[in-house]
Amino acid sequence: MKSNLKYKNLFFTLMIFLFMFLFFSFISLVIINLFREGLPNFFANVYDEEILFAIRLSLVTSTISTLICMAFALPISYALARYEFPFKSLVMSIMQIPMSLPPLASGLALLLFFSLDNIRNFLDKYDISPVFSVKGIIVAHFFINTPYMIRILKATIENIDPKLEFVSRTLGYSKLKTFFKITLPLSKKGLFASTVITWSKAMGEFGTVLLLAGATRMKTETLPVTIYLNVSVGSLDKALTSAIVLIVISSISLLIFSRFEDSKF
Repeated sequence: MKSNLKYKNLFFTLMIFLFMFLFFSFISLVIINLFREGLPNFFANVYDEEILFAIRLSLVTSTISTLICMAFALPISYALARYEFPFKSLVMSIMQIPMSLPPLASGLALLLFFSLDNIRNFLDKYDISPVFSVKGIIVAHFFINTPYMIRILKATIENIDPKLEFVSRTLGYSKLKTFFKITLPLSKKGLFASTVITWSKAMGEFGTVLLLAGATRMKTETLPVTIYLNVSVGSLDKALTSAIVLIVISSISLLIFSRFEDSKF
């Protein structure tokens, strides 16, 4: 009986590691093959004007959009975590919709919204229309990524003991000061995690950006758009170079996130 149980447990363990090995091997082989194809011409292409433009634009738009996401996600997640109000579940559900929408559908919805006559005329008057412009990249990132940041920060704030905030209030601190002195410092891991994830996702966003901002070479050309444009015209070397840059940036972001998550900071 004990022998049968031992073999069953061994079989279970082997099956778990088999699935892990198969998936790990699949991911590794795909990435290795991409690097094998792209590395021979990587350094010849990475200094190309188009690639450098795409890298700069991706870094700038991802950073700006992440900061805007944070500006909205922090107060919203705090409100959702600490306050009760009518139709709270409905509000939460609606704000999470962009997470479940296909990127192309999100882009189409944004394009139609900003093409409404009244909205278009108002935005054109002040030259802030996001349609087929760099501003559209930032708006697309904001629409797609803010719900992710809200979800992470809400869970983080909910895990903070509200008694700590209550004690702060009894000592004479206002709600605002309590938020900055107590809640925010205790949320630093969640805030850092959500920032890294949001920034990394923004770097790789394509579908929503394509529909709203367009794919204009040397204008709205982020790294994912560069891959799309160069594959479309058969310039595989530049597409591979852009893909390798994206993978390297994503890997560094993941490494930073993992190190920070494991630290006691």
